[in-house]
Amino acid sequence: MLKNIEVTQDLLDYIYNHSSPIHPIQKEILEYNKTLGDIQRMQISEQQALFLQFLIKLNNITSCLEIGTFTGFSALSIALALPIDGKLVVLDKDKETIKVAQSFFKKAKVENKISIIVENAEKALKSLIDVNSIFDLIFIDADKGNYINYFDFALNLVKRNGLIVFDNVLWHGDVAKKNVTDNQTEIIRKFNIYIKNDKRTEKTILPIGDGLTICRKL
Repeated sequence: MLKNIEVTQDLLDYIYNHSSPIHPIQKEILEYNKTLGDIQRMQISEQQALFLQFLIKLNNITSCLEIGTFTGFSALSIALALPIDGKLVVLDKDKETIKVAQSFFKKAKVENKISIIVENAEKALKSLIDVNSIFDLIFIDADKGNYINYFDFALNLVKRNGLIVFDNVLWHGDVAKKNVTDNQTEIIRKFNIYIKNDKRTEKTILPIGDGLTICRKL
């Protein structure tokens, strides 16, 4: 049986040093987030950002929705990969972190690509469905307890053959540890089973960052 290599920090550093460099403002966000303490873990990894950008460019994606923006690292990564006329809608209920994200969007000169909705995600998603919004790709990195709800909403907002991407689906590797039974881990396990059994999509989990689930709507 083929065995996956262990991804150490040294190996990650090697990968980053031999990949395309990220944008200077992306670097600035990463440095800013380091000052925030433990909550910096809410951002996606640099490797995940590069992967999202590849997905967007390879699939000629022009319209994206993000649920959960934090300080804007993932949103900026998406916006930078979109074409000049591309559009990104971001949803987040935290007014303070959105202000920080907006400042970085302006610095990177991508603010014209981004529409910001500061509201409860479920309410905002219902409003987007009501006006028949359709997206090529939806990226979800928000409250894990609502992942199943967000997935069902996303299926009504993504085009056929469109992509839905979720972060944190491996939860630090704890999902595979039988002795770990805390509430948050169980929530992620339940979500992963729900996605596995869903007949409306094909899907895979990639061990990038904290784990990405990629779903294609059938």
